[in-house]
Amino acid sequence: MATSAAYCDFVCDCIRPFSEVRSRKMFGEYMVYLNDRPILLLCDNCVFVKMLPEVAPLLSDAPRGFPYDGAKEHYMPDIENPALLEELIPLLERITPLPKKK
Repeated sequence: MATSAAYCDFVCDCIRPFSEVRSRKMFGEYMVYLNDRPILLLCDNCVFVKMLPEVAPLLSDAPRGFPYDGAKEHYMPDIENPALLEELIPLLERITPLPKKK
């Protein structure tokens, strides 16, 4: 099941207060960018965050899953938790590098 455009819009609206948000459709799923940094992966209408050491203290109790076959395990944060987003989204923006230009 691919992620719906409506769900992608919902996730983008949840993080829009933090800065400029955009999404990019890839293979029926979406990558969500904050200030051009790829911070969230949307697959099957679920939000996934890379399991980075910097986010481990915030997401240690979050469910975990695999966004697609062959992927590494990711955190699955509660995108509807404003208190979590207040800490998580700025942290992800700080630690996520800009993609390299081709």
